[in-house]
Amino acid sequence: ERANFLALADTAGSSSSQEQQENNVGLLKTAGFSIYPTIPKPVPQALRQPSFIPATLPSSSVSRSKNRGAMLPKEEKKKTASKSARRDRIDAEEVFNIIRNIQDPEHPLTLEQLNVVNLDHVDVYDSLAATVVDNDDEEEGLKESKKGSLSTVEVRFTPTIPHCSMATLIGLCIRVKLLQALPMRFKVTVKIQPGTHASEKAVNKQLSDKERVCAALENSHLSGVVNRCILEGMKSSSHIM
Repeated sequence: ERANFLALADTAGSSSSQEQQENNVGLLKTAGFSIYPTIPKPVPQALRQPSFIPATLPSSSVSRSKNRGAMLPKEEKKKTASKSARRDRIDAEEVFNIIRNIQDPEHPLTLEQLNVVNLDHVDVYDSLAATVVDNDDEEEGLKESKKGSLSTVEVRFTPTIPHCSMATLIGLCIRVKLLQALPMRFKVTVKIQPGTHASEKAVNKQLSDKERVCAALENSHLSGVVNRCILEGMKSSSHIM
């Protein structure tokens, strides 16, 4: 009995060697114990390879969803890819909503309240969206848009008075806000509405010169004023909403 007890204790423990465990099992079989080999439990299929399929779906719909991609012909796959690449058209109203709440550098009012910016003076051409929408073959439309013309945004603003000294700063605020908000495919042009300012040509030349715009924004004081006009306008619009 003592030998059987020791054999049971050694077999149950994991510290004994394999040879010792085999000897103990043989001793227990001789003593009349029924010893069965331990069979590891199989891992459920769901644990080994989760399917992530809702339980409410019938099995037939699951099999159809798995094989849907393989059953689609090449033309259907191309149409699906072109539809996923379609972009929403950016129009003049969306651009106007971006700049309407910029605060005037001199007055605590927005450019829309002072009639400096107007929806009728915003022109937008989105080449990618226009080509895809207007072309019957969406795939060919995408190819043509990548090769074709550039997307453009043009804003014409009206200074408060013909000799306004802040005309260049207002145009700079509009340009910076548009460059921050619009996708990189757009070329932004900001100019004065013809016939509304005494130095119209000089201001337009400054706003169209990228080097001058970059040099102006490197000035800490000037960039601070531009950022303040943009941020104050955003705060006022959020407060109204």
